[in-house]
Amino acid sequence: MKYLFFFISSFTFAQQTQFVDFKSVLGKIAVNPIEKTVSGTIDYDFEVLKSIDTIKIDAQNIEFSDMKLNGKTINYINTQKQLQIIFPFKKGKNNLTFQYLAKPKQTMYFVGSEANYNVQIWTQGQGKYTSHWFPSFDDVNEKVVFNLNISYNKEYQVISNGTLKFKSGLDGLSVWQYQMQKPMSSYVLMLAIGKFEKNVQKSKSRIPLEMYLEPKDVTKFEPTYRDSKKMFDFLEKEIGVKYPWEIYKQAPVRDFLYAGMENTSATLFNTRYVVDSTGFEDRSYTNVNAHELAHQWFGNLITAESSKHHWLQEGFATYYALLAEKEIYGEDYFYSKLHESAQQLKYASRTDTIPVLNAKASSLAFYQKGAWALFVLHEEIGDKAFKKAIKNYLKKHAFQSVNTQDFFAEIKKVSSYDLDNFSKVWLETTVFNTQQANNLLLKNKAIQMLFEVDKLKNKPLSEKRDFLKKIMQSDVHFSVKEAILNQLKNEKWEDKKNLFTFALETKNVQLRQTVAASFNEIPESFRTQYETLLEDKSYQTQELALYNLWNNFPEQRIHYLEKSKTWMGFNDFNLRTLWLTLALSTPDYAFDKQVFETELIQYSSIDYEANTRQNALEKLLAFKITNDVVLGNLVNATTHHMWQFTKFGRDSIRKLLKNPEMRASLERIVPNLNEAEEFQLNRLLKE
Repeated sequence: MKYLFFFISSFTFAQQTQFVDFKSVLGKIAVNPIEKTVSGTIDYDFEVLKSIDTIKIDAQNIEFSDMKLNGKTINYINTQKQLQIIFPFKKGKNNLTFQYLAKPKQTMYFVGSEANYNVQIWTQGQGKYTSHWFPSFDDVNEKVVFNLNISYNKEYQVISNGTLKFKSGLDGLSVWQYQMQKPMSSYVLMLAIGKFEKNVQKSKSRIPLEMYLEPKDVTKFEPTYRDSKKMFDFLEKEIGVKYPWEIYKQAPVRDFLYAGMENTSATLFNTRYVVDSTGFEDRSYTNVNAHELAHQWFGNLITAESSKHHWLQEGFATYYALLAEKEIYGEDYFYSKLHESAQQLKYASRTDTIPVLNAKASSLAFYQKGAWALFVLHEEIGDKAFKKAIKNYLKKHAFQSVNTQDFFAEIKKVSSYDLDNFSKVWLETTVFNTQQANNLLLKNKAIQMLFEVDKLKNKPLSEKRDFLKKIMQSDVHFSVKEAILNQLKNEKWEDKKNLFTFALETKNVQLRQTVAASFNEIPESFRTQYETLLEDKSYQTQELALYNLWNNFPEQRIHYLEKSKTWMGFNDFNLRTLWLTLALSTPDYAFDKQVFETELIQYSSIDYEANTRQNALEKLLAFKITNDVVLGNLVNATTHHMWQFTKFGRDSIRKLLKNPEMRASLERIVPNLNEAEEFQLNRLLKE
């Protein structure tokens, strides 16, 4: 998962897992998109290990009925946070069944509408608790074999963990029967419902690889899922342990909370990574893809017992994703990414007071420093020993919880490396060991060259120009050339023009994008060369170039608008919303500006994803296009499930409220709002 999450294991549950072992569960459930509810019958098999008088299942604001233990009606307590079964339990096997109804406030999300026939329903357990939609266990140490039978409209696709054993249909509904063979923590239980097309490949080990996209995006299968099979095959070989589940599925869902989430055997990811070949250059799913796949071993097969050891999941997934990218993009890419994260960690260590081996560590520590710790360990003990330890570690603790000492125990069996010092330096202190990091980075020739360039940053350009020119014309990794351009920011244009020209001539998309971003003011003598950036196969470069050219050369504005009038960009319409804004701001361009305004307002509506809506709203507010429809769309943003978008909505309204006329406009639309929108706006009006 791409964002930090703290595992919280309560004392109560730490005790319960010693007394009770929940083995498996069958949930026969139905999801109602109109009422936004989930209901059904739950059937748990569990074993009492030691006598106990109360058994607890997490359940957030869920209603229960028909509670039976071993076929007999049983008393229970519903605290609205837990289901508590009161009974003098003795050692032995048991069965618990009940019916439930939940209206999740979080964890299960309903996107789109039946009216538009574009409903998507998906879950996110990590950081939110699956117990909001399925009575289960917030404690990651309780692992269960989950099986779901899901009833839903047969026109939709239903995805869940494990293999689809059977699909039946009756009266417009289908029942999808999914089965798992091995236990897992509740936070990686998942459900996704939507209109999807499926593409299936098979790994070398014959694991089915199912890749889903919405029908409108079927032409994007190859660039979106590029190298997926290659990474799967690589990680199985590199890790040395067969993929632990029977199938692997991936599906993008709209307005997903994170970049991706490694649900067992079924990763969900953000639609921003659904790209065509041009979008691939800027928003490749490759790293997220590899990261979530690595979690199928590190997180799902074995799970950190508490948040203190969270690096055992995120550090490992980050490192193995980087190894997978190394297999695809090469060694220079691998070392450039390590160098990049080293710079981030070095800077962060100035203020970060919490080390990796701490429940409150930052995501940068868990992910990047955790990955760096593994890179150091891998290099220090050698590839053969490292791989043997990883293999033994995974096999010994398969389908169990682990801590850092469990991992170290396997390292000690293959190496005499000083793990106490290693832990102190890389896991227990916040200072980044720059000397050791640099010694390892300098094994790569591109990094050697990067360091040489860095040494010259304070020298006059006249003394280093020939050297920089030589590098710029070489085939060294683009990150080195990028460092050269960054050194030239404060130089006079005539002195650095040739180096920028060489950068453009490399035809490297990333380096040319650096050129695009390097100018607020474009010299007339460089205009023709800069205009070639409009042709780049990069929506991000095109966005930068179009805006900068339009802004710098007013006499050419109509030419630039005509050239780009059919551009759409990523699936969040970054180029289209920019174009509409520029068209509205160009007095002599077109007669019916109302058409442009209407289209831009439409992108701010609930028919689009949060990223698209925010892009449009930012531009509408900047150009003071704030009619009742725009204000209504802005208020609606404050009710969205994505906190970044709701924050944008609230902050924008607060700014508007400083203007008496805008306050009056917002007060006027209150009667037109739904209950949730009215509540949020009234709260802001009262601040």
